[in-house]
Amino acid sequence: MRIAVYCGSGLGINPIYAEKATELGMVLAENGHGVVYGGSKTGLMGKVADAVLTAGGEVIGVMPTHLQKRELAHASLTEIHFVESMHVRKAKMVELADAFIALPGGGGTMDEYFEVFTWAQIGLHEKPVILYNVNGFYDALLQHFTRMLEEGFIRTEQKSLIRVATTPEEVLEIIK
Repeated sequence: MRIAVYCGSGLGINPIYAEKATELGMVLAENGHGVVYGGSKTGLMGKVADAVLTAGGEVIGVMPTHLQKRELAHASLTEIHFVESMHVRKAKMVELADAFIALPGGGGTMDEYFEVFTWAQIGLHEKPVILYNVNGFYDALLQHFTRMLEEGFIRTEQKSLIRVATTPEEVLEIIK
């Protein structure tokens, strides 16, 4: 399987985020899974890519050309696609991936996560969409999901679409 990994282009202030991004990349590669991601050499994105590559795995980057111009592209990827926009990037990543994981990150990570989550809600795909809740990073979001369910904005039968992992082993179990 190829797993799309959404995560920060920064490292965050707590070193656990980089540690867990590296660990996840290693475990995915060691279990035969390739990674599709945003193509950057920086932040958690770079940590995941470097770990997968070190373990001998496949890493496909998808990067908008405006970011390529800022020299952010990882130079050692298995394959990289340069695309015209963030919108095209997201669509290409969905096309290439069999599952999706959101590690800690900012607005871009949330944008990518919510797009694939919403597409699952409306039946555009049946691929797993996972929040990797490192260090309780997504606890407040999970509380908000509970509120959305309670208030009827997510239907009860869609509750199973909210998938959460706190270890790489839980990620592997979900994507089986």
